[in-house]
Amino acid sequence: MTRRSLLLTPTLLAAAQAPKFQWPNNKQAALSLSFDDSRLSQIDTGVPFLNKRNAKATFYVLSSTYLKRLRPWKAALAAGHEIAHHTKAHPCTANYGIGGPDNALEDYTLERLARDLDSATDEIQTHFGVKPTSFAYPCGQKFVGRGANVHSYVPLIAKRFATGRGYLDEAANNPNVCDLSALMGTGFDNLTFPQMKALLDTAAKGGRWIIFAGHEMSHADGRQTTNLDALGELIDYARANNIWLDTVANIGQYVHKTRAATAAAAR
Repeated sequence: MTRRSLLLTPTLLAAAQAPKFQWPNNKQAALSLSFDDSRLSQIDTGVPFLNKRNAKATFYVLSSTYLKRLRPWKAALAAGHEIAHHTKAHPCTANYGIGGPDNALEDYTLERLARDLDSATDEIQTHFGVKPTSFAYPCGQKFVGRGANVHSYVPLIAKRFATGRGYLDEAANNPNVCDLSALMGTGFDNLTFPQMKALLDTAAKGGRWIIFAGHEMSHADGRQTTNLDALGELIDYARANNIWLDTVANIGQYVHKTRAATAAAAR
């Protein structure tokens, strides 16, 4: 470890000295439930499960799947769930071998990705009548290109969306300093309730915002599956322990406004 890495940057120093972030209604932390790919189990099983508990989630949708069941997805939006953006083509690294040989991020340019983003936004606006404000990076990856020609596409997201969520990250979001265009996303597929609770407890101790990210939703175990029995326990636990449960859009908007007000008051 170099001496430079031990020094506090101005941002980190300010965060260390800043007062504890004030969540609304004296909540101690924040929790968002999010799910990717608009998979059929989400609309068939997951949304009814959440509706019974009056719990709102963020769904990062793909037109290749939501168009198969558009009417119930519209009903999910009407019930207060967030319809959010996950690209059109879902490009990931070539190493994963998904999406075909022509859909690898290594072979994308920023211009090509921008066209994909705008096309998917247009489709969501056409089919749902809303413009998405939240985005999730497919596979949690934020780059295009190879080697010396690699570029971050976070700036594309920052220009188009209020938030961008990662995946399989190792920490919850510090609301004082987090980059809203590159939020940490915590995977919770295939976790038990005690495992989910441990992650939430760690986030709550620091007054942080944890964004859980899942895929399939079922009472049975399976690949990339958030267990609904464990999820129900998590929802009950969060409510019993004064943790704000809401969509990524709503919590992200609150963080943005609170930080802006704090900065204005300091000037």
